[in-house]
Amino acid sequence: MAARVHDSVLQTLALIQRRADDPQRVIQLARAQERELRSWLFDGRAPGDQAGLTLAAGVRLIQQEVEAQHGVAVEAVTVGDCELDDNLRALLAAAREATINAVKWSGADVVSVFAEVEPAEVSLFVRDRGQGFDPAAVPADRKGLAESVHARMVRRGGSATVRSVRGEGTEVSLRMPRAAGERQPSRA
Repeated sequence: MAARVHDSVLQTLALIQRRADDPQRVIQLARAQERELRSWLFDGRAPGDQAGLTLAAGVRLIQQEVEAQHGVAVEAVTVGDCELDDNLRALLAAAREATINAVKWSGADVVSVFAEVEPAEVSLFVRDRGQGFDPAAVPADRKGLAESVHARMVRRGGSATVRSVRGEGTEVSLRMPRAAGERQPSRA
């Protein structure tokens, strides 16, 4: 346990001390370390362990990685959980792209990701209260929504819907049917 605390928590605290003049970076480091420590203590998942990744764990991973790479807070909530199959991996990949688009282009301080597992489908929403945009006006050479989100979902039998209002924000709604199975309780 001492080695694990040294390798993660103590090193992060040392980084925070060195970055005291950069409050945004300190917040990012603290949030990342909190999630890692909670995962280790409450889920029994060692840092970097992706074996047996579930949908809820995949959403948390998107949250962690996007926050770390882009410096924008991502709030994630999951209701229920299930094992991943190829369709749900595609759903998570589309959700990651939608989340990255939101943090890069919306201008919002926070992006929200909400996922719900039901016996027949998984629904996932990426929302921001940013500047919004006209999806029909996106240039043809910009393939993020068209290919990385919409086409990826359709290829696997799912759907993607984008609703955006200028000045109010954007919501990307993703739905993927799933093989009937029991919903596991969420840990997030």
